[in-house]
Amino acid sequence: MAAVAAAAVAAGPEVNTAGNPTEMAMAFLQDENTDGEIPNLNLGELDLTTDEFILDEVDIHIQANLEDDLVKEALKTGVDLRQYSKQVESELQRIEQASIKDYIKESQNIALLHNQITACDSILERMEGMLSGFQSDLSSISSEIQTLQQQSVSMNVRLKNRQAVRSHLSQLVDELVVPGAMISTILDSPVTEQDFLEQLHELNNKINFAKELSFRETLACSDIQDIVDRLKLKAVSKIREFILQKIYSFRKPMTNYQIPQNTLLKYRFFYQFLLANERSVAKEIRDEYVDTMSKIYYSYFKSYSGRLLKVQYEEVADKDDLMGVEDTAKKGFFSKPSLRSRNTIFTVGQRGGILSPSELEGPILVPHTAQRGDSRFPYETLFRSQHYALLDNGCREFLFLSDFFMVTGNSALDLFNSIMGKTLSMFLKSMSTYVSDCYDSIAVFLCIHIVLRFRAVTSKRSIPALDKYWEAVLELLWPRFELILEMNISSVRNTDPQKLGVLDTRPHYITRRYAEFSSAIVSINQTFPNERTNTLLGQLLVEVENFVLKMAAEFPSRRDQLIFLMNNYDMMLSVLMERAADDSKEVEGFQQLLQARTQEFIEEILSPPFGGMISFVKEAEALMEKGQLDRLKNDEARITQLVRGFSSSWKQSVEAMSQDVMRSFTNFKNGTSIIQGALTQLIQYYHGFHKVLNQPTFRSLAVRSELINLHHLMVEVKKHKPNF
Repeated sequence: MAAVAAAAVAAGPEVNTAGNPTEMAMAFLQDENTDGEIPNLNLGELDLTTDEFILDEVDIHIQANLEDDLVKEALKTGVDLRQYSKQVESELQRIEQASIKDYIKESQNIALLHNQITACDSILERMEGMLSGFQSDLSSISSEIQTLQQQSVSMNVRLKNRQAVRSHLSQLVDELVVPGAMISTILDSPVTEQDFLEQLHELNNKINFAKELSFRETLACSDIQDIVDRLKLKAVSKIREFILQKIYSFRKPMTNYQIPQNTLLKYRFFYQFLLANERSVAKEIRDEYVDTMSKIYYSYFKSYSGRLLKVQYEEVADKDDLMGVEDTAKKGFFSKPSLRSRNTIFTVGQRGGILSPSELEGPILVPHTAQRGDSRFPYETLFRSQHYALLDNGCREFLFLSDFFMVTGNSALDLFNSIMGKTLSMFLKSMSTYVSDCYDSIAVFLCIHIVLRFRAVTSKRSIPALDKYWEAVLELLWPRFELILEMNISSVRNTDPQKLGVLDTRPHYITRRYAEFSSAIVSINQTFPNERTNTLLGQLLVEVENFVLKMAAEFPSRRDQLIFLMNNYDMMLSVLMERAADDSKEVEGFQQLLQARTQEFIEEILSPPFGGMISFVKEAEALMEKGQLDRLKNDEARITQLVRGFSSSWKQSVEAMSQDVMRSFTNFKNGTSIIQGALTQLIQYYHGFHKVLNQPTFRSLAVRSELINLHHLMVEVKKHKPNF
C-alpha cells in the first residue's frame, strides 16, 4: 500500500489529486502503461488481471488504505510515492544496520545475561526438587497427624467411659461398704444420741440400696446382706424398746403425757424406719400407743367430767319452770324445793359472757380449786370447760398422730377415732342423759353456740378430727332447745289470767320473763343466726301479745287497761333494746304498740278535766270544714263556761294529771314522755279553741277577753314539765 501511495505521489501535477482516489489510482496505472510494457510479474493473490479478481473487493481495499492518516497526508502534500518509498526503505536499512551494530556491541552482555539466566534456571530446578521433597514430606506428616488425631479421639472416649464406670463403681462401693463407725454406733450408742440417728439414716439408705441391687441380681449384694440384716435387727430392737418405754411412761399417775409425746416427735424417724423395715414391730407400737392413750383420755375426761358436775348449781330448772307458770304455784308435800327465783331461768345476765373470746378460750376450770372456794357454776360454764379441754387435747393429738405415725386423710381420722372414740361416746352419753331432763333453754342455747364457735376454731386450725362429734352434739342440743321453747310457748298460750293472783297495772312477771328471755336469745343468735329459732321466737311473741291483751281485759276501766298495756310494752321494749338490735322485729313491734297505746292514753287522761273543751273544739272544727259553724252561734253560755272553767282550773288539773301519771307508770322516763305528750296535746287543743273563737261567728263574745294568752300558757305549762 505504501508503494501505491508513493507511485501516486510521483505522478506529479498531471494527476488530479482532487478527484476520486480510485480514479487517481487508475490514471496512474494508465500512465505507467504508456511508458512501456509491464513486465510479467507473478503477483499471486494480488494479481488484478486474473479472472477471479473481484473488482468490488479491490475497491474496498483501496478505499480502506486511502483512509489511513499517513496516506491522506501524502496525497494532500503531493509527495512522490515512489521517491517516498525509496526513502522509507533506505531509512529502514539504516536502522537495521544500526541495530546490528548495537547488538554486536552488547553481545558480551547478552552472553553474560544468557549465562546468568542459565545459572538461575539450574538453581530454580534444584529448588523445585527441594520443594517437591518438602511436599512429599508434608503429605506423610499430614497422614501421621490424622492417625494421631484418631488415636486421641479413641483414647478420649475410653477415658470418659472409664470415668463413668469409675463414678458408678465408686458410688456402688460406697453404698455397699458398711463402715466400722456405723457398726459400733448402732450396736453401742444410745438411741437418743445424734450419732445414732445419723447412722440410722445411713443404715436405712444401705438397706434400701441393697434391696434395689437384689432386684437387679447384683452378686456384690450378697457380700453385705448378712451384716446389714444384723444391724437392722439390732436397730429395730433398740428402737422398739425406746418407744415402748416412752409409751409406758404415759401410764404413770400425774404424768404430763405431752412431754414424752414431744420427745417422740424429735425421733419420728424411728417409726418411719420401723414402718419401712419391720412392719410387725411398727404395728405393735401403734397398737400399744392406741390402747394406752385411749385409756388415758377416757380415764382423764371421765374423772374431770365427774368433778365438774360437783361444782354445778344445785338448783336447776325442771318441767314446771316455764314462762307461763304462776310464780307462786304451790307444789306437793313430797316435791323438791322450787328455785328461789324462777326468773333466773329466763335471764341471761352474766351468763352470755361465756361466748366472749377471752372466756371461750380461757383456762379450763379446776374442780378441786372451785370446791375449796365453794364456787358454783351454771351448766354451760362446765360444758365450755369440758369441751375446750377436749378441743385442745383433740387438736394436739390429731397433729401428733399425723406427724409421728405419718397418716393423712381418712387414715388419720380412723386412727384418731380409735383413740378418742371411747371418750367421745362417753361425752355423748353423758350429755344425752343431761339434755333429756334439762329445762334450762338458755343453758342449752349457750351450749349450742359454744359448739358452733369451737367448730369454727377447729376449722380455722384445719383439724377435721372433731367435726362429726360437733355434729352429733348439735343433733342432741337443737331438738331439746326447740322442745323447751315450744313448751314455754304452750305455757303462755294456756295461761289463765284469773289464776294469776291479784290484778296490778305494773309490768307482769310473765312479760318480764319473756322480755329477758327473748333479748337473751336474740343477742346470742346474732352471730350464728338460725331460722328455726327466729320462727319459734315469732310464735312466742304472738302468744305473749295475746297474753298481755287477755290480762288487760281483766281490768274494769279502760284507763287501767291502757296503763297495764303501756307498762308491759315499755318494760319489754327497754329490756329488748339493752341486748337486741334497734331494728329487730321484736323492738319495732313493741315500739308501734307502745306508741299507739300512748296516744290513746293521752286522750283518756285529758278527757276528765278538759273533755268539754276538747269535744267543743272537735265539733267546731268539723262544722268549720262543712261551713256550718253558725249552728254553734247560740252556745254562748257553753263557751263562757268552758273559757272560765279552763282559766280557773287548768293549773290544778295539769298538776293532778302529772302526779297521777307518775304514780301509774313504773318507768319514770316513760311517765315523763307521757306527760310531755299530754301537755303538748293540751296546748294544741287550746290553740284550736282560740282559732274557733277567732272566727266571725264568735268575735262578738265578751268572754273572749278572758282567754289565756297561748304563749303565756306555754310558759306556764313548761313549769309543770317533770324532770327526771
